[in-house]
Amino acid sequence: MFSCAQILKATRAKLVNGSGDIWVKDISIDSRTIKKGSAFIAIKGNNFDGHDFIGKAIKKGASCIIKAEKNKQKVTERVACIEVKDTLKALGDVANFWRKRFDVPVIAVTGSNGKTTAKDMIAWVLSHKFKVLKNEGTKNNQIGLPLTLLKLDGTYDIVVLELGTNHPGEIAYLSRIAGSNVGVITNIGAAHLGYFGNLAGVFKEKSALIRNLDKPAIAILNADDHFLRNEVTRKTKIPFVLGFGIKNQSDFFATDIKERHQALVFSINLKQKIKLQTLGYHNIYNALIAAAIARVFGLRYREIALRLAGFDFPESRLKLVKSKNIRFIDDTYNANPDSLQEALNTLEKFQVRGRKIFIMGDMLELGSGARAFHIRAGKDIVKVCDVFISVGRLSKFTAQTARRCGFKSKNIFTCRRSEEAAKILRKKLFPQSNDIVLVKGSRAMRMEEVFK
Repeated sequence: MFSCAQILKATRAKLVNGSGDIWVKDISIDSRTIKKGSAFIAIKGNNFDGHDFIGKAIKKGASCIIKAEKNKQKVTERVACIEVKDTLKALGDVANFWRKRFDVPVIAVTGSNGKTTAKDMIAWVLSHKFKVLKNEGTKNNQIGLPLTLLKLDGTYDIVVLELGTNHPGEIAYLSRIAGSNVGVITNIGAAHLGYFGNLAGVFKEKSALIRNLDKPAIAILNADDHFLRNEVTRKTKIPFVLGFGIKNQSDFFATDIKERHQALVFSINLKQKIKLQTLGYHNIYNALIAAAIARVFGLRYREIALRLAGFDFPESRLKLVKSKNIRFIDDTYNANPDSLQEALNTLEKFQVRGRKIFIMGDMLELGSGARAFHIRAGKDIVKVCDVFISVGRLSKFTAQTARRCGFKSKNIFTCRRSEEAAKILRKKLFPQSNDIVLVKGSRAMRMEEVFK
């Protein structure tokens, strides 16, 4: 796979012992996965320091150790040792070096909402004709993305990568590592405002993707998004821009949208009926993204429709599930103001004979506007649900607002943790099969515990 000399070239580092002629079979940051001939990169994380496992990696057969210069740990002369200023950056440098060895298109997806589903949907549709490499789940950061690229080999035709961020500069950094040729921005929303300040800050961060595209540099952008619309109308410097949307004129658009038996049916470009097995209206946008990219790569509309009809939507994203004969809408993956509104829209449209019960956990990383966003949510839920359970410090403001707006106090419950919400649901509300329960909150709130 690599010689140590190539790793030195990629990282611009120095060899402190061993030989540059030593070859490594793969790159690992986890000593448990080391095989004979692996290279081990010692990365320091929030809960561990890879340098503590260098000895274990050598015992398991690592032929090369990449460690931080400031770490003074001695490495046995039996293996090569490369010292770098920053081992996390070294991982990215090696991944970029490896990516450049393959003449394959890389599609990169970012946005405030929907990027994981969009990435999976793109990969699923393209896999009808191509072998596709994608990052699994949400491995979209400075560790997950490089490790995905390091799996690239000559058997793959296309790479589809999700790029995540919660600090300024991360999208530009990941874009340069990926060497992406096609860039998708799903939308610009109120996510991670604690780090980006406002929506303009989010746009600046996300749009770094299209500013860093490699040739042929194709951008796929949301024509219905306030911040992205100008880019779609060719005010960007990117050579090729395709828009997708529902409300505004665009290259890929949806019309004749209908909900049938908890599925969505619509027409794309007045050419082909599409059916999605989902409750979430916003997934029409994800389908338009997948269709746009599939057309770029030569798939016919009928092929696209057949693949989308068979797409299995990711868990915990507006997924209808049953537990002990109770129907839940599981949207526990994450939460921000835009995705909360989508969830409430879904709940509002859901036809039930019984009650609509909403269990809401705090929306996190919203900065100074966090309280205002939660108060605004209280005004919205009054119009939608019959029972409201808040989980966390911030969602208590949502409950207080709902009460002030006329929501009956006997139907409002507040608690600190998701486990308490589960007890309230089970012991006080006694939900029946004709009720529907929406569960949503930021990942750190562990809202999935409600189902247990």
